[in-house]
Amino acid sequence: MINIINMKNAPHNSPYSMEAKEVCTQLQISPDTLYAYVSRGIIRKIAHPQDGRRSLYHRHDFEKLLCKKKTGRSRSAVAASTISWGEPVLKSSITEIADEQVFYRGQNAVDLAKSFKFEQIFELLLGEAFRAPPPEVNRYVLQQINQDWPPINRLMAMLTHEAATLGSAGRVQTARRLLRQSAMVIAGTVEDYMDYDIAELLAKHWHIAKHGDDILNQALILCADHELNASAYAARVAASAKANLPASLLAGVTTLTGDAHGGMTTLAREWKETAQMSQMNGEEPPILASGQTPPGFGHPFYPNGDPRALALIDVCGSPSDWISLKTSVFEKTGKTPSLDFGLALVEEHLGLPVGSGLGLFALGRMAGWMAHIFEQRKKGKLIRPRAIYAGKRHKVTAANA
Repeated sequence: MINIINMKNAPHNSPYSMEAKEVCTQLQISPDTLYAYVSRGIIRKIAHPQDGRRSLYHRHDFEKLLCKKKTGRSRSAVAASTISWGEPVLKSSITEIADEQVFYRGQNAVDLAKSFKFEQIFELLLGEAFRAPPPEVNRYVLQQINQDWPPINRLMAMLTHEAATLGSAGRVQTARRLLRQSAMVIAGTVEDYMDYDIAELLAKHWHIAKHGDDILNQALILCADHELNASAYAARVAASAKANLPASLLAGVTTLTGDAHGGMTTLAREWKETAQMSQMNGEEPPILASGQTPPGFGHPFYPNGDPRALALIDVCGSPSDWISLKTSVFEKTGKTPSLDFGLALVEEHLGLPVGSGLGLFALGRMAGWMAHIFEQRKKGKLIRPRAIYAGKRHKVTAANA
């Protein structure tokens, strides 16, 4: 967990005296690894008193790391440390999480969401300029999907069909078609309006009032990527094995549905409704009474608040009932909202069909998944970790012995 201390409150003889370059040089690590150490609470940092863009690192924490490094670490120990919120396991030029902010290709994601269209951010993440008009969607596939299914189920069905039938279509054009086709699937429509951007298309089919498309646009952009999360890693693994584009995307979508990932959005919406009912009855919301953290709160990278969630709360007008719950959770647990909380709010605020928050999450994240898939393809390497066998070996004996 990142620990940033206000320099004005630090003692005169503060142990925060080392700069990033010195720490990296002496530990022989990259800046990415140093950030991973900070995010896991292994080494603490504060803002530099003369330059807010720089940081100072805790010397005692550094010395502990140096001592551990001198004793040596086995390859298996290093590998194990990458599994859960661990050290960087591959290089990427797509997204950076630093100082509790998210940056797409070096630009602040929250700022981008306020000024650009989702399609432009898709272009930015891919690193490709769209010169040709978007291709027509596959209407046959859209017509086969059961519209009574939840949005995320419809998306998985569409990608499954595409994975089984996709030929050798061009990379960027196929990506653009699949993204727009996915928007139509999430919205639950087979009618396309080529003059509408994706956020406008969603707003039209969901009959959202004026300015609602801006909220949808910002939500899609803020969902677009988040470094090497579970779903992005799953998509990269599939791409490294040379699965086609929709198959690789399907790996990302199915991973996102898990309750420890994007599925948390639905849980956050359900919990909010239950908690609000409890408050109306003069009772303490469930989970909070036991001191547990409710769904949609407490992202390890953002102890001071997920900037994506805070941006969505702001663009939705900071509804008093959601702010009240946010305050109650913080007072009881010290935890702040995550993106899932923000998407649950967007779903309710705009009156979207149930499950649309998770659908928005998947649609927005598809932009990032595609960028990761193409980046991994360029590397041309299979992602194939090793396992440490934890069982016992047994001598083979005859079945009837």
